[in-house]
Amino acid sequence: MADPRRKRPALQVIREGNPGRRAVPNTVTLPRAELVEPNWHDTFKSPDDPTRRAVNARCRKVASREWRRIVPVLELTVGLADVDTVVLTDYCVAMARIDQCEREISETGLLVRGERGWQKNGAATIATQYRAQLARYVRELGLSPSARTGLVPPEQSDHSDIWD
Repeated sequence: MADPRRKRPALQVIREGNPGRRAVPNTVTLPRAELVEPNWHDTFKSPDDPTRRAVNARCRKVASREWRRIVPVLELTVGLADVDTVVLTDYCVAMARIDQCEREISETGLLVRGERGWQKNGAATIATQYRAQLARYVRELGLSPSARTGLVPPEQSDHSDIWD
């Protein structure tokens, strides 16, 4: 279920209706924009080590696939502005890093031999931290089933006026 304490954005209130007749919050409305996918080579650089190069190439592929999956959905449901690029980029980087950590855990195991015996694989801790961040992004962007239960897609029209 959606967070009951979190206020809905003004556009969502207008789009879904306002049965309680409460005042619509006067929030900042940003113009919609066509977002361009970031250059993932800037985020996941190609180091000299061939193993790291392969890992970063996979991260680029995972981040790009996630960007192409969620951006069209979000453009239809909530509308995206240029300022949303940072949040979406971070979301995609978190997905790529979780994939990287899960592959590391699959290859080396959940427990690894350390100086003092068997220890928890550091990738498991990192994956947990990225998952916590990802959960916040999912909630903010309305990507979970509970977050999108209240979302109604805007009417498709030929003109770009957001108030119609």
